[in-house]
Amino acid sequence: MHSHGMSGMGSNATCVTEMLWNWRVNDACFLSSSWHITNNGMMAASCTGTALLVVCLEFLRRVSHEYDALLLRQFQRQLHAQQAALAAAMPSNCCNGPTPTLGVQHATFRATALQQLVRSIIHGITLGLAYIVMLLIMHFNGFIFISVILGAILGKFLCDWLVVRIPYSTPEQKEERHSSISAAGPTGCCA
Repeated sequence: MHSHGMSGMGSNATCVTEMLWNWRVNDACFLSSSWHITNNGMMAASCTGTALLVVCLEFLRRVSHEYDALLLRQFQRQLHAQQAALAAAMPSNCCNGPTPTLGVQHATFRATALQQLVRSIIHGITLGLAYIVMLLIMHFNGFIFISVILGAILGKFLCDWLVVRIPYSTPEQKEERHSSISAAGPTGCCA
């Protein structure tokens, strides 16, 4: 078993960093010699802090996802507003003959510099926290490892609750939709 001892800050206690799996409590050190565990209470606080760090990591991942979804909704609103303005400007020729189809068209929106900066900052903080968690895991301490797993479970539970919105129609709505289409004619636009 390899351990690396460092002198404590003005004390005779030795800071031990092990490179093999361990359950060390006393004299365990994490990330720096100033994070020196000397009793069970300090280890419990370190485990709690580590778990909360992982919860924060899951929260930032959710914030990143939600911010991207917000931007997408803004782009969709802009597209609908542009389509409505275009439709209002063009004369209606619904019943004067078939309308040519152009196939699938795409609108491209690009995030503003500020929006991209916000996305980048969230990503940078998330990456930084992920690396800190990785460095904590690399101390091979079983208590810290279990804390990371518990923090991930709690973070997923609190920050990434699965909610899916699936459109559906009741049988009455299907009948109503079918009769309105047949009454409008084969093109669905003229009565």
